[in-house]
Amino acid sequence: MVDEQIPSPVAGSESLWLTNYARAQGDAKAKQKFLLLDFTGSDWCGWCIRLKREVFDTPEFEKYARENLILLEVDFPRAKELDPTQKTQNALLAQELGIQGFPTVVIMNSDGKVIGKLGYTPGGPSVFISALEKLRRG
Repeated sequence: MVDEQIPSPVAGSESLWLTNYARAQGDAKAKQKFLLLDFTGSDWCGWCIRLKREVFDTPEFEKYARENLILLEVDFPRAKELDPTQKTQNALLAQELGIQGFPTVVIMNSDGKVIGKLGYTPGGPSVFISALEKLRRG
């Protein structure tokens, strides 16, 4: 599979977003971090685009993610073609996790257990990070 990282919107920084689930899961386990899976329609879903712009593309979220998370984009675009292996992986993940709509953000612990799901929440990165912290603390 062609993975691996999505170009970063923050100039001069390497993207934290992976596209290969096995790699992301392995990184989460090895680094004892939570895995955040962003189920998105990156080029057509308005709420997905807002979540990315208002939260994921901010320096505040990027700093938090570097310290606490492994990030996986599980994309279902309409205008761009995904690698067939990635497309299959994404469909299987959506089916396994019962994804009903976009955006859905699934949080897993380092052992791969789902600890919660989030969606778009207004208020920017601080509100989103606060919701993540509640899930992390159980």
